[in-house]
Amino acid sequence: MSRVSDDTEEVPLRQRIAENPRPALIWFAGFAVLFVLEAGAMFQFVGEVARALVSAIPGLSFDLSGFVAFAEQIPTLLSRDVIPNQGYDVNGVDRLIETQTGDTNYVFNGPWEGTFLDLSPKYAWLIRVVLIFAYSFAFAYWMLRGYFVFREHYRYADWTPRDDVVNRLRRHRWGQFGFVIVFMFLTLAIFAPALGPTTVEQNIRSPYEHQVTYFNEDVGEVQEISVGSANLAAASNGAGGQNTGPWQYDQYSRFHPFGTLPTPGKDLFTFMAAGSRTSLFIGLTAIGISGFFATAFGLLTAYYKGLVDLAVVVAGDSIMTIPQLLLLILVSVVFSNHWLSNIYNGGLLIALIFGFTGWPFLWRSVRGPAFQVSEQEWVDAARSYGQRASATMRKHMLPYIVGYLLIYGSMTIGGIIIGTSALSFLGLGVNAPTPEWGRAIDMGQGYVATQSWHISFIPGILIVLVVTAFNAMGDGIRDAIDPQSEGGEAGSEVAAAGGGGG
Repeated sequence: MSRVSDDTEEVPLRQRIAENPRPALIWFAGFAVLFVLEAGAMFQFVGEVARALVSAIPGLSFDLSGFVAFAEQIPTLLSRDVIPNQGYDVNGVDRLIETQTGDTNYVFNGPWEGTFLDLSPKYAWLIRVVLIFAYSFAFAYWMLRGYFVFREHYRYADWTPRDDVVNRLRRHRWGQFGFVIVFMFLTLAIFAPALGPTTVEQNIRSPYEHQVTYFNEDVGEVQEISVGSANLAAASNGAGGQNTGPWQYDQYSRFHPFGTLPTPGKDLFTFMAAGSRTSLFIGLTAIGISGFFATAFGLLTAYYKGLVDLAVVVAGDSIMTIPQLLLLILVSVVFSNHWLSNIYNGGLLIALIFGFTGWPFLWRSVRGPAFQVSEQEWVDAARSYGQRASATMRKHMLPYIVGYLLIYGSMTIGGIIIGTSALSFLGLGVNAPTPEWGRAIDMGQGYVATQSWHISFIPGILIVLVVTAFNAMGDGIRDAIDPQSEGGEAGSEVAAAGGGGG
Protein backbone atom coordinates (compact mmCIF):
# COMPACT_ATOMS: atom_id res chain seq x y z
CA MET A 1 0.00 0.00 0.00
CA SER A 2 1.08 3.58 -0.47
CA ARG A 3 2.40 5.26 2.66
CA VAL A 4 2.67 8.67 1.02
CA SER A 5 -0.15 10.97 -0.02
CA ASP A 6 -0.48 12.53 -3.48
CA ASP A 7 1.39 15.65 -2.40
CA THR A 8 4.33 13.45 -1.24
CA GLU A 9 3.91 14.56 2.39
CA GLU A 10 4.18 11.98 5.13
CA VAL A 11 0.89 10.32 6.01
CA PRO A 12 0.12 10.30 9.77
CA LEU A 13 0.38 6.89 11.43
CA ARG A 14 -3.28 6.94 12.42
CA GLN A 15 -4.28 7.41 8.80
CA ARG A 16 -1.92 4.66 7.63
CA ILE A 17 -3.53 2.24 10.09
CA ALA A 18 -7.02 3.35 9.05
CA GLU A 19 -6.20 2.66 5.40
CA ASN A 20 -4.91 -0.83 6.18
CA PRO A 21 -6.27 -1.89 9.58
CA ARG A 22 -6.09 -5.68 9.25
CA PRO A 23 -2.40 -6.26 10.25
CA ALA A 24 -2.72 -3.90 13.21
CA LEU A 25 -5.97 -5.45 14.42
CA ILE A 26 -4.51 -8.96 14.26
CA TRP A 27 -1.48 -7.90 16.24
CA PHE A 28 -3.48 -5.99 18.86
CA ALA A 29 -5.87 -8.94 19.24
CA GLY A 30 -2.95 -11.29 19.88
CA PHE A 31 -1.39 -8.81 22.31
CA ALA A 32 -4.67 -8.45 24.21
CA VAL A 33 -5.01 -12.22 24.59
CA LEU A 34 -1.44 -12.64 25.84
CA PHE A 35 -1.76 -9.72 28.23
CA VAL A 36 -5.05 -10.86 29.73
CA LEU A 37 -3.69 -14.37 30.37
CA GLU A 38 -1.09 -13.08 32.83
CA ALA A 39 -2.37 -9.58 33.67
CA GLY A 40 -2.84 -10.57 37.30
CA ALA A 41 0.79 -11.62 37.72
CA MET A 42 2.06 -8.42 36.11
CA PHE A 43 -0.16 -6.19 38.25
CA GLN A 44 0.89 -8.11 41.37
CA PHE A 45 4.56 -7.54 40.51
CA VAL A 46 4.00 -3.79 40.09
CA GLY A 47 1.85 -3.62 43.22
CA GLU A 48 4.30 -5.50 45.43
CA VAL A 49 7.22 -3.30 44.35
CA ALA A 50 5.19 -0.11 44.78
CA ARG A 51 3.88 -1.20 48.20
CA ALA A 52 7.42 -1.98 49.38
CA LEU A 53 8.54 1.50 48.33
CA VAL A 54 5.56 3.33 49.80
CA SER A 55 5.51 1.44 53.10
CA ALA A 56 9.12 2.39 53.79
CA ILE A 57 8.65 6.13 53.19
CA PRO A 58 7.41 7.96 56.30
CA GLY A 59 4.60 10.42 55.89
CA LEU A 60 2.88 8.65 52.98
CA SER A 61 -0.64 7.75 54.04
CA PHE A 62 -2.11 6.01 51.03
CA ASP A 63 -2.32 2.24 51.23
CA LEU A 64 -1.65 0.00 48.23
CA SER A 65 -2.94 -3.15 49.88
CA GLY A 66 -6.24 -2.71 48.09
CA PHE A 67 -4.52 -2.58 44.70
CA VAL A 68 -2.45 -5.67 45.52
CA ALA A 69 -5.58 -7.50 46.72
CA PHE A 70 -7.37 -6.49 43.53
CA ALA A 71 -4.44 -7.74 41.45
CA GLU A 72 -4.51 -11.05 43.30
CA GLN A 73 -8.18 -11.44 42.35
CA ILE A 74 -7.49 -11.06 38.64
CA PRO A 75 -7.64 -14.53 37.04
CA THR A 76 -4.19 -15.66 35.97
CA LEU A 77 -3.89 -18.74 33.80
CA LEU A 78 -0.43 -19.89 34.86
CA SER A 79 -0.84 -19.39 38.59
CA ARG A 80 -0.19 -21.57 41.60
CA ASP A 81 -3.95 -21.96 42.14
CA VAL A 82 -4.59 -23.18 38.59
CA ILE A 83 -1.59 -25.55 38.51
CA PRO A 84 -0.96 -26.47 42.17
CA ASN A 85 2.10 -28.52 43.05
CA GLN A 86 1.76 -28.70 46.83
CA GLY A 87 0.09 -31.96 47.76
CA TYR A 88 0.78 -35.20 49.58
CA ASP A 89 1.17 -38.88 48.84
CA VAL A 90 -1.86 -40.67 50.31
CA ASN A 91 0.36 -43.65 51.14
CA GLY A 92 3.25 -41.68 52.61
CA VAL A 93 6.90 -42.51 52.00
CA ASP A 94 7.36 -45.61 49.83
CA ARG A 95 11.02 -46.17 50.63
CA LEU A 96 14.20 -44.51 51.82
CA ILE A 97 17.46 -44.54 49.89
CA GLU A 98 20.65 -44.10 51.91
CA THR A 99 23.54 -42.83 49.77
CA GLN A 100 27.27 -43.15 50.40
CA THR A 101 27.47 -39.46 51.28
CA GLY A 102 24.87 -39.82 53.99
CA ASP A 103 21.90 -38.44 52.02
CA THR A 104 18.45 -39.81 52.75
CA ASN A 105 16.31 -39.71 49.63
CA TYR A 106 12.58 -40.03 50.17
CA VAL A 107 10.71 -41.81 47.37
CA PHE A 108 6.99 -41.30 46.81
CA ASN A 109 5.05 -43.29 44.23
CA GLY A 110 1.59 -41.82 44.78
CA PRO A 111 -1.31 -41.60 44.33
CA TRP A 112 -1.20 -37.89 45.08
CA GLU A 113 -3.81 -35.60 46.56
CA GLY A 114 -4.07 -31.84 46.03
CA THR A 115 -1.76 -31.49 43.03
CA PHE A 116 -2.54 -30.60 39.44
CA LEU A 117 -4.29 -33.58 37.80
CA ASP A 118 -3.07 -35.62 40.80
CA LEU A 119 0.42 -35.63 39.35
CA SER A 120 3.48 -35.78 41.57
CA PRO A 121 4.59 -32.34 42.86
CA LYS A 122 7.69 -32.57 40.68
CA TYR A 123 5.76 -32.90 37.41
CA ALA A 124 3.05 -30.43 38.43
CA TRP A 125 5.75 -27.85 39.18
CA LEU A 126 7.57 -28.63 35.93
CA ILE A 127 4.39 -28.13 33.89
CA ARG A 128 3.82 -24.71 35.46
CA VAL A 129 7.42 -23.62 34.97
CA VAL A 130 7.55 -24.74 31.33
CA LEU A 131 4.25 -23.02 30.55
CA ILE A 132 5.33 -19.76 32.20
CA PHE A 133 8.60 -19.61 30.26
CA ALA A 134 6.81 -20.62 27.05
CA TYR A 135 4.31 -17.81 27.63
CA SER A 136 7.12 -15.32 28.25
CA PHE A 137 8.91 -16.23 25.03
CA ALA A 138 5.62 -16.12 23.12
CA PHE A 139 4.97 -12.64 24.52
CA ALA A 140 8.48 -11.49 23.54
CA TYR A 141 8.06 -12.94 20.06
CA TRP A 142 4.74 -11.16 19.63
CA MET A 143 6.25 -7.83 20.67
CA LEU A 144 9.03 -8.34 18.13
CA ARG A 145 6.40 -9.31 15.60
CA GLY A 146 4.70 -5.98 16.24
CA TYR A 147 7.87 -4.18 15.22
CA PHE A 148 8.01 -6.08 11.94
CA VAL A 149 4.30 -5.43 11.31
CA PHE A 150 4.93 -1.72 11.79
CA ARG A 151 8.02 -1.86 9.59
CA GLU A 152 6.27 -3.74 6.79
CA HIS A 153 2.87 -2.04 6.74
CA TYR A 154 2.91 1.30 8.52
CA ARG A 155 6.34 2.84 8.70
CA TYR A 156 6.74 5.87 6.46
CA ALA A 157 10.32 5.11 5.46
CA ASP A 158 10.96 1.97 3.45
CA TRP A 159 14.34 1.62 5.14
CA THR A 160 16.14 3.05 8.16
CA PRO A 161 19.57 2.28 9.62
CA ARG A 162 17.81 0.47 12.47
CA ASP A 163 16.85 -2.25 9.99
CA ASP A 164 20.50 -3.14 9.51
CA VAL A 165 21.06 -3.09 13.27
CA VAL A 166 18.18 -5.52 13.86
CA ASN A 167 19.28 -7.75 11.00
CA ARG A 168 22.85 -7.95 12.31
CA LEU A 169 21.58 -8.71 15.79
CA ARG A 170 19.46 -11.56 14.42
CA ARG A 171 22.67 -13.15 13.12
CA HIS A 172 24.73 -12.53 16.26
CA ARG A 173 24.63 -15.87 18.12
CA TRP A 174 26.63 -14.70 21.15
CA GLY A 175 24.40 -11.68 21.58
CA GLN A 176 21.30 -13.85 21.16
CA PHE A 177 22.57 -16.14 23.90
CA GLY A 178 22.84 -13.11 26.16
CA PHE A 179 19.36 -11.90 25.27
CA VAL A 180 17.83 -15.34 25.97
CA ILE A 181 19.48 -15.73 29.39
CA VAL A 182 18.70 -12.14 30.40
CA PHE A 183 15.10 -12.61 29.30
CA MET A 184 14.85 -15.80 31.37
CA PHE A 185 16.26 -13.87 34.32
CA LEU A 186 13.59 -11.19 33.85
CA THR A 187 10.91 -13.88 33.61
CA LEU A 188 12.18 -15.45 36.83
CA ALA A 189 11.93 -12.09 38.58
CA ILE A 190 8.50 -11.11 37.26
CA PHE A 191 6.85 -14.51 37.77
CA ALA A 192 8.79 -15.48 40.91
CA PRO A 193 5.66 -16.18 43.03
CA ALA A 194 4.33 -18.69 40.48
CA LEU A 195 7.67 -20.25 39.55
CA GLY A 196 8.72 -21.29 43.04
CA PRO A 197 7.54 -24.67 44.38
CA THR A 198 6.29 -22.69 47.39
CA THR A 199 5.82 -19.03 48.25
CA VAL A 200 8.12 -16.52 49.96
CA GLU A 201 5.45 -15.78 52.54
CA GLN A 202 5.09 -19.46 53.49
CA ASN A 203 8.70 -20.54 53.21
CA ILE A 204 10.79 -17.50 54.17
CA ARG A 205 8.90 -14.69 55.89
CA SER A 206 6.26 -16.46 58.02
CA PRO A 207 6.95 -20.21 57.96
CA TYR A 208 5.36 -20.87 61.36
CA GLU A 209 2.11 -19.20 60.36
CA HIS A 210 1.45 -21.70 57.55
CA GLN A 211 0.83 -25.43 57.50
CA VAL A 212 1.88 -28.28 55.23
CA THR A 213 -0.24 -31.41 54.83
CA TYR A 214 1.39 -34.85 54.77
CA PHE A 215 0.57 -38.50 55.43
CA ASN A 216 1.94 -39.67 58.79
CA GLU A 217 2.70 -43.38 58.50
CA ASP A 218 3.21 -43.77 62.23
CA VAL A 219 -0.44 -43.01 62.96
CA GLY A 220 -1.78 -43.89 59.49
CA GLU A 221 -3.56 -40.61 58.81
CA VAL A 222 -3.16 -37.24 57.13
CA GLN A 223 -1.79 -34.57 59.45
CA GLU A 224 -0.52 -31.02 59.36
CA ILE A 225 2.74 -29.52 60.53
CA SER A 226 3.94 -25.94 60.43
CA VAL A 227 6.13 -25.07 57.46
CA GLY A 228 8.83 -23.87 59.85
CA SER A 229 9.01 -27.21 61.64
CA ALA A 230 9.00 -29.09 58.34
CA ASN A 231 11.84 -26.88 57.10
CA LEU A 232 13.94 -27.69 60.15
CA ALA A 233 13.57 -31.39 59.45
CA ALA A 234 14.45 -30.92 55.76
CA ALA A 235 17.45 -28.61 56.20
CA SER A 236 20.74 -29.32 54.46
CA ASN A 237 23.40 -29.30 57.13
CA GLY A 238 26.41 -30.89 55.48
CA ALA A 239 28.45 -33.93 56.39
CA GLY A 240 26.91 -36.18 58.99
CA GLY A 241 23.66 -34.25 59.05
CA GLN A 242 20.35 -34.11 57.26
CA ASN A 243 20.55 -33.12 53.61
CA THR A 244 17.90 -32.42 50.97
CA GLY A 245 19.71 -32.07 47.67
CA PRO A 246 18.62 -30.89 44.23
CA TRP A 247 15.68 -32.67 42.63
CA GLN A 248 14.69 -34.43 45.85
CA TYR A 249 11.64 -34.74 48.07
CA ASP A 250 11.72 -34.23 51.79
CA GLN A 251 9.86 -36.46 54.26
CA TYR A 252 6.79 -34.23 54.00
CA SER A 253 6.40 -34.96 50.25
CA ARG A 254 7.57 -31.46 49.26
CA PHE A 255 9.66 -31.26 46.09
CA HIS A 256 12.82 -29.11 46.12
CA PRO A 257 14.26 -28.45 42.60
CA PHE A 258 17.48 -26.89 43.97
CA GLY A 259 17.44 -28.57 47.38
CA THR A 260 17.20 -26.70 50.66
CA LEU A 261 19.27 -24.17 52.60
CA PRO A 262 20.93 -24.85 55.96
CA THR A 263 18.90 -24.50 59.12
CA PRO A 264 16.11 -23.44 59.04
CA GLY A 265 15.91 -25.34 55.72
CA LYS A 266 14.16 -22.93 53.35
CA ASP A 267 13.59 -24.01 49.75
CA LEU A 268 16.55 -22.83 47.66
CA PHE A 269 14.65 -22.39 44.37
CA THR A 270 12.04 -20.18 46.03
CA PHE A 271 14.87 -18.20 47.64
CA MET A 272 16.62 -17.77 44.28
CA ALA A 273 13.45 -16.78 42.41
CA ALA A 274 12.62 -14.11 44.99
CA GLY A 275 16.25 -13.02 45.08
CA SER A 276 16.19 -12.37 41.35
CA ARG A 277 13.65 -9.61 42.02
CA THR A 278 16.01 -8.02 44.51
CA SER A 279 18.94 -8.19 42.09
CA LEU A 280 16.84 -6.82 39.24
CA PHE A 281 15.52 -3.96 41.37
CA ILE A 282 19.01 -2.95 42.50
CA GLY A 283 20.51 -3.32 39.02
CA LEU A 284 17.82 -1.34 37.20
CA THR A 285 17.68 1.39 39.84
CA ALA A 286 21.45 1.82 39.87
CA ILE A 287 21.84 1.80 36.10
CA GLY A 288 18.91 4.20 35.77
CA ILE A 289 20.57 6.72 38.09
CA SER A 290 23.99 6.27 36.46
CA GLY A 291 22.52 6.50 32.97
CA PHE A 292 20.61 9.68 33.76
CA PHE A 293 23.66 11.52 35.12
CA ALA A 294 25.98 10.12 32.43
CA THR A 295 23.62 11.28 29.68
CA ALA A 296 23.00 14.70 31.18
CA PHE A 297 26.66 15.42 31.85
CA GLY A 298 27.72 13.92 28.52
CA LEU A 299 25.44 16.28 26.61
CA LEU A 300 26.32 19.31 28.72
CA THR A 301 30.07 18.82 28.48
CA ALA A 302 29.92 18.18 24.74
CA TYR A 303 27.73 21.20 24.05
CA TYR A 304 29.38 23.79 26.30
CA LYS A 305 32.90 22.30 26.61
CA GLY A 306 35.46 24.44 28.45
CA LEU A 307 34.84 25.02 32.14
CA VAL A 308 31.72 22.83 32.20
CA ASP A 309 33.68 19.88 30.90
CA LEU A 310 36.52 20.56 33.33
CA ALA A 311 34.13 20.74 36.29
CA VAL A 312 32.51 17.41 35.40
CA VAL A 313 35.90 15.79 34.84
CA VAL A 314 37.08 16.90 38.30
CA ALA A 315 33.84 15.78 39.94
CA GLY A 316 33.86 12.44 38.15
CA ASP A 317 37.50 11.73 38.93
CA SER A 318 36.91 12.63 42.58
CA ILE A 319 34.02 10.18 42.84
CA MET A 320 36.01 7.44 41.09
CA THR A 321 38.75 7.71 43.72
CA ILE A 322 36.33 6.90 46.58
CA PRO A 323 36.41 3.16 47.47
CA GLN A 324 32.87 1.87 47.02
CA LEU A 325 33.20 -0.68 49.82
CA LEU A 326 34.30 1.98 52.31
CA LEU A 327 31.51 4.28 51.17
CA LEU A 328 28.97 1.48 51.50
CA ILE A 329 30.03 0.73 55.07
CA LEU A 330 29.89 4.43 55.95
CA VAL A 331 26.47 4.99 54.38
CA SER A 332 25.06 1.79 55.89
CA VAL A 333 26.02 2.96 59.37
CA VAL A 334 24.82 6.54 58.89
CA PHE A 335 21.48 5.48 57.38
CA SER A 336 20.93 2.40 59.55
CA ASN A 337 17.82 3.95 61.16
CA HIS A 338 16.67 5.87 58.09
CA TRP A 339 13.59 4.89 56.10
CA LEU A 340 15.79 4.32 53.05
CA SER A 341 17.32 1.27 54.75
CA ASN A 342 13.85 -0.30 55.09
CA ILE A 343 13.26 -0.63 51.35
CA TYR A 344 14.32 -4.15 50.36
CA ASN A 345 16.20 -4.27 53.69
CA GLY A 346 19.00 -2.08 52.38
CA GLY A 347 18.56 -2.89 48.69
CA LEU A 348 17.61 0.66 47.71
CA LEU A 349 20.55 2.04 49.67
CA ILE A 350 22.93 -0.21 47.73
CA ALA A 351 21.31 0.79 44.44
CA LEU A 352 21.73 4.48 45.26
CA ILE A 353 25.40 4.00 46.14
CA PHE A 354 26.09 2.10 42.92
CA GLY A 355 24.13 4.67 40.95
CA PHE A 356 25.72 7.82 42.35
CA THR A 357 29.25 6.37 42.30
CA GLY A 358 28.96 4.61 38.95
CA TRP A 359 27.90 7.44 36.66
CA PRO A 360 31.49 8.70 36.02
CA PHE A 361 32.40 5.37 34.41
CA LEU A 362 29.32 5.45 32.18
CA TRP A 363 29.83 9.15 31.45
CA ARG A 364 33.37 8.51 30.19
CA SER A 365 31.90 5.96 27.78
CA VAL A 366 29.51 8.46 26.19
CA ARG A 367 31.65 11.59 26.50
CA GLY A 368 33.70 10.85 23.37
CA PRO A 369 30.70 10.09 21.11
CA ALA A 370 28.91 13.17 22.48
CA PHE A 371 31.90 15.37 21.60
CA GLN A 372 32.04 13.77 18.17
CA VAL A 373 28.38 14.50 17.46
CA SER A 374 28.62 18.05 18.81
CA GLU A 375 31.05 18.87 15.98
CA GLN A 376 28.63 17.82 13.24
CA GLU A 377 27.21 20.34 10.79
CA TRP A 378 23.59 19.95 11.84
CA VAL A 379 24.42 20.86 15.46
CA ASP A 380 26.22 24.00 14.27
CA ALA A 381 23.25 24.78 12.03
CA ALA A 382 20.83 24.41 14.95
CA ARG A 383 22.95 26.79 17.01
CA SER A 384 23.16 29.34 14.22
CA TYR A 385 19.37 29.33 13.82
CA GLY A 386 18.99 30.16 17.49
CA GLN A 387 17.59 26.84 18.67
CA ARG A 388 17.60 26.44 22.44
CA ALA A 389 20.47 24.41 23.84
CA SER A 390 18.13 21.92 25.52
CA ALA A 391 16.29 21.33 22.24
CA THR A 392 19.53 20.85 20.31
CA MET A 393 20.86 18.35 22.83
CA ARG A 394 17.58 16.45 22.97
CA LYS A 395 16.82 16.33 19.24
CA HIS A 396 20.20 16.30 17.55
CA MET A 397 22.69 14.88 20.07
CA LEU A 398 20.86 12.49 22.38
CA PRO A 399 19.80 9.99 19.68
CA TYR A 400 23.42 9.50 18.68
CA ILE A 401 24.69 8.41 22.09
CA VAL A 402 21.80 6.07 22.92
CA GLY A 403 23.65 3.18 21.28
CA TYR A 404 26.63 3.62 23.58
CA LEU A 405 24.35 3.85 26.61
CA LEU A 406 22.72 0.54 25.67
CA ILE A 407 26.08 -1.14 25.19
CA TYR A 408 27.81 0.00 28.36
CA GLY A 409 24.63 0.01 30.43
CA SER A 410 23.95 -3.66 29.69
CA MET A 411 27.54 -4.51 30.59
CA THR A 412 27.46 -2.42 33.76
CA ILE A 413 24.27 -3.94 35.14
CA GLY A 414 25.95 -7.34 35.25
CA GLY A 415 28.72 -5.85 37.35
CA ILE A 416 26.15 -4.31 39.70
CA ILE A 417 24.46 -7.68 40.20
CA ILE A 418 27.72 -9.46 40.99
CA GLY A 419 28.78 -6.55 43.19
CA THR A 420 25.54 -6.77 45.16
CA SER A 421 26.02 -10.51 45.59
CA ALA A 422 29.59 -9.98 46.76
CA LEU A 423 28.44 -7.43 49.36
CA SER A 424 25.76 -9.81 50.64
CA PHE A 425 28.40 -12.53 50.82
CA LEU A 426 30.46 -10.23 53.07
CA GLY A 427 27.42 -9.41 55.20
CA LEU A 428 27.20 -5.81 53.95
CA GLY A 429 24.42 -6.15 51.42
CA VAL A 430 20.72 -6.88 51.57
CA ASN A 431 19.70 -8.06 55.03
CA ALA A 432 17.44 -10.95 55.95
CA PRO A 433 14.69 -11.87 55.41
CA THR A 434 14.81 -10.33 51.92
CA PRO A 435 16.31 -13.04 49.66
CA GLU A 436 19.54 -12.22 47.82
CA TRP A 437 21.77 -14.57 45.84
CA GLY A 438 25.03 -13.62 47.51
CA ARG A 439 23.66 -14.45 50.94
CA ALA A 440 22.83 -17.97 49.75
CA ILE A 441 26.49 -18.42 48.77
CA ASP A 442 27.51 -17.12 52.18
CA MET A 443 25.20 -19.59 53.95
CA GLY A 444 26.62 -22.49 51.99
CA GLN A 445 30.34 -21.70 52.01
CA GLY A 446 30.95 -24.08 54.93
CA TYR A 447 29.25 -26.96 53.09
CA VAL A 448 31.07 -26.83 49.74
CA ALA A 449 32.99 -30.05 50.39
CA THR A 450 29.98 -31.93 51.80
CA GLN A 451 26.84 -33.46 50.36
CA SER A 452 25.23 -30.01 50.77
CA TRP A 453 27.44 -28.55 48.01
CA HIS A 454 24.39 -27.24 46.18
CA ILE A 455 23.80 -24.37 48.62
CA SER A 456 26.71 -22.31 47.30
CA PHE A 457 27.30 -23.97 43.94
CA ILE A 458 23.91 -23.35 42.32
CA PRO A 459 23.65 -19.63 43.24
CA GLY A 460 27.27 -19.14 42.17
CA ILE A 461 26.65 -20.73 38.78
CA LEU A 462 23.53 -18.64 38.25
CA ILE A 463 25.33 -15.41 39.13
CA VAL A 464 28.12 -16.21 36.66
CA LEU A 465 25.58 -17.15 33.99
CA VAL A 466 23.50 -13.97 34.39
CA VAL A 467 26.53 -11.65 34.48
CA THR A 468 28.00 -13.37 31.41
CA ALA A 469 24.65 -13.01 29.65
CA PHE A 470 24.51 -9.26 30.28
CA ASN A 471 28.03 -8.92 28.88
CA ALA A 472 27.11 -11.06 25.87
CA MET A 473 24.03 -8.94 25.27
CA GLY A 474 26.20 -5.83 25.40
CA ASP A 475 28.62 -7.38 22.90
CA GLY A 476 25.72 -8.19 20.60
CA ILE A 477 24.31 -4.67 20.77
CA ARG A 478 27.77 -3.19 20.18
CA ASP A 479 28.49 -5.36 17.13
CA ALA A 480 25.00 -4.78 15.73
CA ILE A 481 25.21 -1.01 16.08
CA ASP A 482 28.85 -0.68 15.12
CA PRO A 483 30.08 -3.64 13.02
CA GLN A 484 33.59 -2.13 12.94
CA SER A 485 33.82 -1.85 16.74
CA GLU A 486 36.47 -4.57 16.97
CA GLY A 487 38.70 -2.37 14.82
CA GLY A 488 38.24 0.49 17.21
CA GLU A 489 36.11 2.59 14.85
CA ALA A 490 32.95 3.81 16.48
CA GLY A 491 31.49 6.09 13.94
CA SER A 492 28.70 6.52 11.54
CA GLU A 493 26.84 3.30 12.25
CA VAL A 494 26.22 4.31 15.87
CA ALA A 495 25.09 7.72 14.84
CA ALA A 496 22.85 6.32 12.13
CA ALA A 497 21.34 3.78 14.50
CA GLY A 498 20.43 6.45 16.95
CA GLY A 499 18.98 8.90 14.52
CA GLY A 500 17.24 6.75 11.94
CA GLY A 501 13.76 7.67 10.87
CA GLY A 502 10.72 5.92 12.33
